[in-house]
Amino acid sequence: MRFFWIVIIITILATGCEDNRIYEQYTDFEEGYWLVNNKPEFEFVIDDSNVKYNLYGNVRNAVSYPWSRLFMTYYLQDSIGNVVHKSLTNDYLFEAKSGKPLGNSGLGDIYDHRLLLLKNYQFQKPGKYKIKFEQFMRTDTLQGILAVGLRVEKSMPAE
Repeated sequence: MRFFWIVIIITILATGCEDNRIYEQYTDFEEGYWLVNNKPEFEFVIDDSNVKYNLYGNVRNAVSYPWSRLFMTYYLQDSIGNVVHKSLTNDYLFEAKSGKPLGNSGLGDIYDHRLLLLKNYQFQKPGKYKIKFEQFMRTDTLQGILAVGLRVEKSMPAE
């Protein structure tokens, strides 16, 4: 019975810490690389257009990724396919000088990165939205990129 209560308490604490997240999903690249013509898309719903949101691009890479930076373009589309925001991002996955991996490591040589795309973004109206990611490097195949994802969360008010 004691074990049951410990599991319940841990579950409550774990879910309580994530109450501002409204969407998080990944596309895994089973082969261990991201091809230029593979453009992952993520569809999510915004219920309240009066709230501000933070949008993050999630990237999972292995230490075998050969560059320190990752360039990718994202397209935010409304429910009828109009692009409401587009941007090229440039983020470091490794320190430029030392080559030390950045991000969080959970499995040895695999690192997770949460890259801020839009901060305190306010959607014009409620509805379905989609983000499409496109790798924008000088090669067709990005070795060592294992997954790309999207996280949408409610922006927390300044304290």
